[in-house]
Amino acid sequence: MSKIAISEIPVSTIETFDVVVVGGGPSGATAATDLARAGRRVLLLDKPGKIKPCGGAIPPRLIRDFAIPDELIVARIRSARMISPKDKRVDMPIGDGFVGMVDREHFDPWLRNRAALAGADYRPGRFERITHDPDGLVTVHYSPVGGQPAQVRTRLVIGADGATSAVGRTEIPGHAGMKQVFAYHEIVRRPADGSGDVEATRCDVYYQGKLSPDFYAWIFPHGDTISIGTGSARKGFSLRGAIRALRESSGLDAGETVRREGAPIPLKPLKKWDNGRDVLLTGDAAGIVAPASGEGIYYAMLGGRLAAEAAEAFLVTGKASALAQARRRFMKLHGRVFLILGIMQWVWYRNDGLRERFVSICKDKDVQQLTWDSYMNKELVRAKPAAHARIFFKDLAHLFRWVSP
Repeated sequence: MSKIAISEIPVSTIETFDVVVVGGGPSGATAATDLARAGRRVLLLDKPGKIKPCGGAIPPRLIRDFAIPDELIVARIRSARMISPKDKRVDMPIGDGFVGMVDREHFDPWLRNRAALAGADYRPGRFERITHDPDGLVTVHYSPVGGQPAQVRTRLVIGADGATSAVGRTEIPGHAGMKQVFAYHEIVRRPADGSGDVEATRCDVYYQGKLSPDFYAWIFPHGDTISIGTGSARKGFSLRGAIRALRESSGLDAGETVRREGAPIPLKPLKKWDNGRDVLLTGDAAGIVAPASGEGIYYAMLGGRLAAEAAEAFLVTGKASALAQARRRFMKLHGRVFLILGIMQWVWYRNDGLRERFVSICKDKDVQQLTWDSYMNKELVRAKPAAHARIFFKDLAHLFRWVSP
């Protein structure tokens, strides 16, 4: 008996969904959860086996807005330590509250499972391509794990499949030119003898050209393990070599390496997140990662929520113009923050002399308070104009070398 080619399957017999979400990271899983809770028929398609390199920091705003349970928080951070090229160390205590740390190996599957419990149809598999059908629907072709090529139909595809999004490359003009850095980290067990320059409640951030010529390196505690990572957009720079050097200098080279992970990280939102028809991007696929800090989990989950809301508006009205509201609303909320962080990265990350001065600025109590207030609550603090003015003039003084670092 001969097999029937997949292209010969009658359209009427192919499963149909309201939305197909490609990519089951924080953004895609959040979009799928919200849409399923709204009563939509959702397929969540995720390629298994990939863990994104990530420091794992989540602010209180994320924990609150997205109902993250305590068991997923592997560490509670009370301070950050900034380390300059000359090894000067500036501690920035948080004060009240904490920054949560999660391990993406466990965090992402939990989010996908929550989507499934909400009613989404979660299927491990690899996205292949999209075909636009004459009747206005989209056919999504994919390869299930351990199965034969398959296809489903849908009114809308949400691409949440990362910085190198296959959905974005084929559907959104300009996606291939997205600005990116490549991030790499190693998850390491704490040395058995307790050695190593690391504290359970402190994140260490290294602004040193030898560890990253245009970004930063980090040591973030994850309970029994530690994320040691770096990133750079400079071709030829050895990320692995930088991490090897950082582990040696911090006394963590004796710790067992649990896993190694690398991936491109976008640092600027795309100008357009939808194709004006039946595809919408979110998360890393849309470039939703903060410049300078590389923070992405909160913005990814917010992007997923906004994508779900835009998708619902599209499904209700049938108007493709509704898809554009996801980017419009995100940029209204956080566009100014992204602009400021982008300028900060351009100004201060260019060489070690400027990095030295940047770390020196972090000693300032106004800088510390406004930094933590903005980070923890994900809002620019507007109630302290005098502090903003002081910071502005202090930045100028350091930039133009009117003060010593």
